[in-house]
Amino acid sequence: MTGKNIKIGLVQTAASGDIGKNLNKTSKFISLAADKGASIVCLQELFAAKYPAQEEKKELFNTAEQIPGRTSRFLSEEANKNKIILIGGSIFEKAEDKKFYNTCLIFNEKGKIIAKYRKTHIPHDPHYYEQYYFSPGNLGYIQVNAGNLKIAPLICYDQWYPEAARINALKGAQIIFYPTAIGWFKEMKEMEPFSAGRWEDSMRSHASLNGIYVAAANRVGKEGNIDFWGGSFVADPFGQVVARASSTKEEVLVADIDLIKIGASQEGWRFLQNRKPRSYGELVKN
Repeated sequence: MTGKNIKIGLVQTAASGDIGKNLNKTSKFISLAADKGASIVCLQELFAAKYPAQEEKKELFNTAEQIPGRTSRFLSEEANKNKIILIGGSIFEKAEDKKFYNTCLIFNEKGKIIAKYRKTHIPHDPHYYEQYYFSPGNLGYIQVNAGNLKIAPLICYDQWYPEAARINALKGAQIIFYPTAIGWFKEMKEMEPFSAGRWEDSMRSHASLNGIYVAAANRVGKEGNIDFWGGSFVADPFGQVVARASSTKEEVLVADIDLIKIGASQEGWRFLQNRKPRSYGELVKN
């Protein structure tokens, strides 16, 4: 990556119960993104398997993996083969502390892990019973140098928390990637038909208020009671969507990133410089 322009790729797929087939398909999409010029590629949350948290099932803990493991080795090989920085969606991790996490790994062009982030904010709602499976992340918010820019991973439900995006921006992140698994179930679509727009708007606001790029990679397809709504997108530092994927189709979304826009937004509006941290103490009181 050189100069002020790069290409990033988001991989949006449907997942089956066959991990091998999911990995093979993902491999083809990663290669397609690289062939289209993407130097950074991001996968969706829990990309290698069906979304597990629609029900509370003890036996699904058997699908969790240690790191290194099958999925992390696959990601390492794909990053090295395609000579890209790969944001590996996320993995259902069985950790050394005997806890289970929803974990994102980032690999460099040689396939080496350069960052590890565990999902911080964990939902527990109908059809999204993630607190049954995942402990909150204990590694903090992570930023990593990727060529001539700094990137940060957050995962799905983290999208609804402006504090997480702001911290990453203050620590120099220029692009936040959000691997995601979100969609409709029947009651949600009837009661909140605006939810997909609200989801996108939340991240567009993070981009605008921090003067950075935001990229969300979501899955598609119907799994159990959830119809995942796709719509992977990239928003620029003014909050404008510059690329958006289909709501139903598997695809690779490639977007041009103009790093000059980051300075133009941050220096023009000076939201970060004009903060008043001493007035924000109420935010951290229980």
